[in-house]
Amino acid sequence: MKKFSLILTVLFSLFLASCCSSKTSKAPAERTETAAVSTTTENQTEKPQNIRDMENLTKVLIKTSEGDITIALYDNTPKHKENFLKLVNDGFYNGVLFHRIIQGFMIQTGDPESKGAPAGKMLGNGGPGYTIPAEFKPENYHKRGAVAAARQGDQVNPTKASSGSQFYIVDGKPFNSNLMAQISYQYGKSFTEEQRKVYETIGGAPFLDGDYTVFGEVVEGMDVVDKIAAKPKDRYDRPTADIKILSTEILK
Repeated sequence: MKKFSLILTVLFSLFLASCCSSKTSKAPAERTETAAVSTTTENQTEKPQNIRDMENLTKVLIKTSEGDITIALYDNTPKHKENFLKLVNDGFYNGVLFHRIIQGFMIQTGDPESKGAPAGKMLGNGGPGYTIPAEFKPENYHKRGAVAAARQGDQVNPTKASSGSQFYIVDGKPFNSNLMAQISYQYGKSFTEEQRKVYETIGGAPFLDGDYTVFGEVVEGMDVVDKIAAKPKDRYDRPTADIKILSTEILK
């Protein structure tokens, strides 16, 4: 199976390279993204801004070895919601590692092959054996705290179908107005006034909008996301000390 979401790092690297005045061959793991990210917000553990009523959305508690994260699943991505809840009920995620972390960008998990994987092994190839059709919604975007599905690259996946199990949580930093304008121009992205405000103040990964299905968001535990994203990692962006999902539980 092809590696899921390698394109995440590629897109991020290409964007950063285009934004930086000096060329660099460093990987995102070496924090080159700091040159292209605004630091206008003082509280990087601030919760993402909600654009909808969270009260009636189904929530899932993800207990990790670093603390608890609670996410809300959007109703307008029913295929992803149904699949995620099925995997939670089946205990699929219990024992799975966070196998890729890039501080200021995202943390990724959901590869069943990561369970018990030896140290230093490159992960990200596993899944449940199926994909999910993309469910792109303009109102679902990659703000800080967004939960989105990983996927294979466009070359082998032109429909941008999602991995059946791998997902990531955006640990994004703010982008200033100049960078937002450059993203719009370079990637042909369009943003509402509200989205621009969120990206410029709270942060996210705006260059991924319309390419990956966002199907939920963190409602509690962004401090845990930040903590995981900041851990030491190897050349594959895998944490050098395993960070596990201990259990998942549907709250509502």
